[in-house]
Formats: sequence, structure tokens, C-alpha cells
Amino acid sequence: MKPKLLTTLRGYTSSQFRADVLAGITVALIAIPLSLAIAIASGANPAAGLVSAIIGGFLISLLGGSKVQIGGPTGAFIVVVYGVIAAHGFAGLILATLMAGVILVLAGLLRLGNLIEHVPEPVVNGFTIGIAVIIASSQLKDLLGLDIQVVPAEFLPKIAALWSARATLDTAALGTGLIALALIIALRRLFPKLPGLIFAMAAVSLGVAVMHLPVETITSRFGTLPSHIPAPVVPEISLALLRELLPSALVIAFLAAIESLLSAMVADRMIEGSHRPNAEVMAQGWANIAASLFGGLPVTGAIARTATNVRAGGQTPVAGLVHAAVIFLIMLVAAPYAGYLAMPALAAILLTTAWNMSEPHRWPQYWAAPMADRVLLLLTMVLTVLADLTTAIGVGVALGLALRLREKGLPPAPWSGRQ
Repeated sequence: MKPKLLTTLRGYTSSQFRADVLAGITVALIAIPLSLAIAIASGANPAAGLVSAIIGGFLISLLGGSKVQIGGPTGAFIVVVYGVIAAHGFAGLILATLMAGVILVLAGLLRLGNLIEHVPEPVVNGFTIGIAVIIASSQLKDLLGLDIQVVPAEFLPKIAALWSARATLDTAALGTGLIALALIIALRRLFPKLPGLIFAMAAVSLGVAVMHLPVETITSRFGTLPSHIPAPVVPEISLALLRELLPSALVIAFLAAIESLLSAMVADRMIEGSHRPNAEVMAQGWANIAASLFGGLPVTGAIARTATNVRAGGQTPVAGLVHAAVIFLIMLVAAPYAGYLAMPALAAILLTTAWNMSEPHRWPQYWAAPMADRVLLLLTMVLTVLADLTTAIGVGVALGLALRLREKGLPPAPWSGRQ
């Protein structure tokens, strides 16, 4: 469970350092608007997203088992985080994240990182698409500028609330969001190596400010962002709270482990390397413990940011350390300016994130899979959207393992016939 950083620093060269610094800066510029948008969509203060990216991202690179993994808050957590905050407040989320971190550290010590291969792929794909649907639906209010005081957490009541508020649609907000969406897509296709999210956000938000458009911004909703990291605080802990938050903590731990190990495997294919799964799981644990103590969100390895790091030339975990340090420096210097970012533009970022999470280029492959895999994917997706992640993961994994046993042709267990 030796961190990859210790291995890669042997024979580390100045050319590698230059490449890591440039890659770290590039990823940081992408991570900042994403972290803000994920925090807001989760029902938290946007500053929590930056704190998570700094603390969590630093520790995941420092202690992790991948050479190029980039950590931080991700879209996969939005659903469970929003639900925990709605039910138990932000203090409940802090404790649930702390519990998840402890669970992940224990999982790493028990060398459970290799168990990822036993989770059926249709289950992973199904709840990933389901999460993408929920994220997209959560951004419609800000994209359309709808006047809704409280948006329900459940999917169907949320859609009903959005429809009932359709008469309050704000054309300025919608125009801002659509322009941001078009810029993000255009910059990604024309200049894939540039941090297009930053340019799109800056251009659209500057236009809103210059033209004095009546569009909500981060500052108008949340106030000025802090330019410092808060002091660590141990949350209130009681046996009743631990019991109540355990299901949420297990889901957070499961998501953190799944996404980080999937991201590490994707990175391995890109760099033709190999990661250390148990070191990676343990790093996620320490990162979530630290992020919770500093008032942050759950963190994990981020597939999109990790891929960006590789494409930008990142070669060792130093790139991830630089990425966290750059976000911290920008927070110190430019936090007040981030308050001008327009909420519809942040919604556009998460809509593109949701679309990418669903991996539409793989849909034909999913549809061509065996009938059992298709049913498993659809069932997990529907349960994720209409029920909750705990139910979706539990039912999906149990059914997937049962199908796998049936395919192996194992005989049924003998029954004694006793009453």
C-alpha cells in the first residue's frame, strides 16, 4: 500500500517537474468552476467545493496508488450529498463523510480494493446514467431562471415543481445558460487542450456584469466567497447520529471507491501503467476524513480531470499536488471575483458534466449487450432516479451476482425438506 508518489520521486527529473507543473495548472483551471458548481448543486456553500478540491485533491495525490489520478468533489456525489444535507443539515454531511473516510481506510487496510472487479459493469453503468439524469434535472431551475423557493429532492416531485413554475421562466437566464453551453461545447471541440470551462465562464459572466443583466450570480445568492481555508473542526458525534447516517456513509464510501478505482483504471490505459488499488482506497479514506474536518464535501478520483491531466502532460502525482496548490493560491487571491460567476453558466457546466457522465457514445454497446445485462442496467438506472442510491446499489449488486452465479451453472443448494 505504498503511495505511488514515493516510487515516482526516485529519479525524478526537472523535465518531469516542468510537465507536472503545466499539467497541474491546466487541471486546476478546470477544477475551480466544476468544484463551485458541484457544491452549489449539492445544496452546500460554493466555498466547500474549493476546500474539498484543495484538501482532498492534495491528499489523494500525496497518498494515492495512481501516478496521474486527480481527486476532488465529483458529480457522482451530488445526489447523496443533497439528500444528506436535506435530511440532516450540513453538519450531518460532515459526519457522514468522516464515517465514509474511516470505512475506506479500513477497506484499504483489509485490502478490499481488488473487489471492484466483482461489481457487475451494468450496475456501475446504470447508476452512473441515473446520477447523470438527476444532476441534469437539478440544474433546470438555474438554467431557466425559474422562481422556486424550495426544489424537492425526489425526482418526480422535482419535475412537477419545475413544470408548475414554468410561467416564471427568465429569458435572460436562459440566454446566458445557452450561450455558456454553446461556448463550452465549441471550445472543447476546437481547442481541447485549453481549459475551456474557465474561458466560457469568464466570458459569459463578464457579459452579464457589463450589460447589467438581471441574472443571479454566486455572490447574489451566497454572498462573498471566503479567501481562506477554515480551521478544522471535529463534528458532534453520537451513537444515534452514527446509526442514522451509516447508510449514507456506506454509499459515499462505495461511490468514492468505485469512482476512484475506475478512474485509476482509465488512467492506466492512457499511460500504459498500473495503479495500486489498496493504496488508492486508503488515500480516498484519509482524503475524506480531512475534507470533512475542514468543512468540505466528499471527494474521490475524478475521471475527467484525471484524463485532462494525462492529456496535458502530467507524469507523476506531483501534478495533482500542484493542482491543489494552484486552487489554494487562486482562492487566496481571486475568491471575490469568483462571486461574479453567473448561476445559469454554472448550470451549463453541470449539464455538460451530466451528459459526459452518461457516456452516450457507449449507448449502442449497452443496447447490444445480452438481455440480462440490459435489464440490470435499466433496473439500476430507474432505481437510482426514482428510489435512492442505496436501494439501487444493493438491488443491482445482489441481482448481478445472482445472474453471474446462474451463468456459471452452479447447482442449487440442497434442501432438507424439514418444516
